[in-house]
Amino acid sequence: MDISVVIPLLNEEESLHELHDWIANVMQSNQFLYELIFIDDGSTDTSWNVIEELSAKNKSVKGIRFQKNYGKSQALDAGFGLAKGQVVITMDADLQDSPDEIPELYKLITEENFDLISGWKRKRYDNVITKNIPSKLFNWAARKTSGLKLHDFNCGLKAYKNEVVKAVKVSGEMHRYIPVLAKNEGFNRIDEKVVQHQARKYGVTKFGMDRFVNGFLDLITISFLSKFGKRPMHFFGLWGTLMFIFGFLSAFFIGVMKIYHLTVGIKAILVTNNPWFYIALTSMILGTLMFLAGFLGELIIKSNPQQKHYKIKKQLNF
Repeated sequence: MDISVVIPLLNEEESLHELHDWIANVMQSNQFLYELIFIDDGSTDTSWNVIEELSAKNKSVKGIRFQKNYGKSQALDAGFGLAKGQVVITMDADLQDSPDEIPELYKLITEENFDLISGWKRKRYDNVITKNIPSKLFNWAARKTSGLKLHDFNCGLKAYKNEVVKAVKVSGEMHRYIPVLAKNEGFNRIDEKVVQHQARKYGVTKFGMDRFVNGFLDLITISFLSKFGKRPMHFFGLWGTLMFIFGFLSAFFIGVMKIYHLTVGIKAILVTNNPWFYIALTSMILGTLMFLAGFLGELIIKSNPQQKHYKIKKQLNF
């Protein structure tokens, strides 16, 4: 199997026939052995009926149907788990990504030995205020945080070595950060390619402004996880210990000063009337709690197996 094309979708009934024909023509003209995996993420239109129709005509078309809408990350994770191609290509189902980019992406992975190639929509046909400007801010923050010099982290058109998608676990809304997740797994040959972006032909976008708020929150999460996700004790344990030591030394100093004042006959206030006593006590309590959080985090990592946060209702041609 040369290529697996993984396409998550939600209510894209109008575009599926055209997208299938376009991809099939590209594959046949380049003599690729391929599979086309559609993941229906809980569509409420006839998208699944279209996928069934396409799979009946073309055995290279495969389908995964979710029980309900779980999100793009879960859809990609399901597709990655079943993809057999040497190279895995992801793209959106709205015809804004061009299948004509597939041969060049395939060559970059197979001939130039890149682990991951991310598309860069240098020229976009989206609303400037609601999508383009927020995207630029988001990508700037992602570059600064991750250290990856990519211009478009959230571009749906990407190419991967098969071993990359098998190593990366995508959950929540982390599909925006797959290059970062791949880097965290030790895949360092990551680059980008300028790709063609097309105006939406059918339907409306499924993403609102809230995705940028969620995106920045996820960026904070993945930045923490990339450094301490597999060793939470290194973060919580360190800060917990420092806070406890600070609190203990403060309490010790208060006690020593109280004893000194009593010894030399100086009138001293009650320890409980000293505001530093409560600062010291709070620091020791918080330090202890943070240390326990790190310890519990270590136990959870070692005892909690990887779980799938979605339910597949039906599969076709697998």
